Amino acid sequence: MDDAAERHFQEFVVARSPALMRLAYLLTGGDQQSAEDLLQIALAKTASRWRAVDDPDGYVRRVMYHQQVSWWRLKWRRRETQVALPPEEARDDDTAAVDLRVTVRRAMARLTARQRTVLVLRYFEDMPESEVARVLDCSVGTVRSTTHRSLARLRQLAPELAALKNMTEVPQ
Repeated sequence: MDDAAERHFQEFVVARSPALMRLAYLLTGGDQQSAEDLLQIALAKTASRWRAVDDPDGYVRRVMYHQQVSWWRLKWRRRETQVALPPEEARDDDTAAVDLRVTVRRAMARLTARQRTVLVLRYFEDMPESEVARVLDCSVGTVRSTTHRSLARLRQLAPELAALKNMTEVPQ
């Protein structure tokens, strides 16, 4: 890689790393160390093909998705969920928010990598179905059906989230 290409790659990494790290965190089910590894591998693969990459952001996302699926297929990669503070050290005023995050994280971690990826891209990254289909190299119908099945599975894994929906609705 020549100096100009290397400088352009470094600018891309500085500009996009926070957003890509959030995506990696979600794809790995909330495992910070795995998210860092996932992003590092994706950036290394992108750097090795930098001159041939037309859409760096899309390329890194696609590499992250495929790498996460590969890890998911390896049974030995399964680890325990880590949290920043033990439950007894959490502050009382944040209990509801912490409970919600833990519930969602646990439910998302039990989805397949593909289901989790589709939900992250659709709802966290706010991508339209057509863009998700392009990133995942599948049809829009596959994205729709996977989204539908993933949400149904999420509701099954965390039925307490249904109560949250009822609480957020404004009475008329």
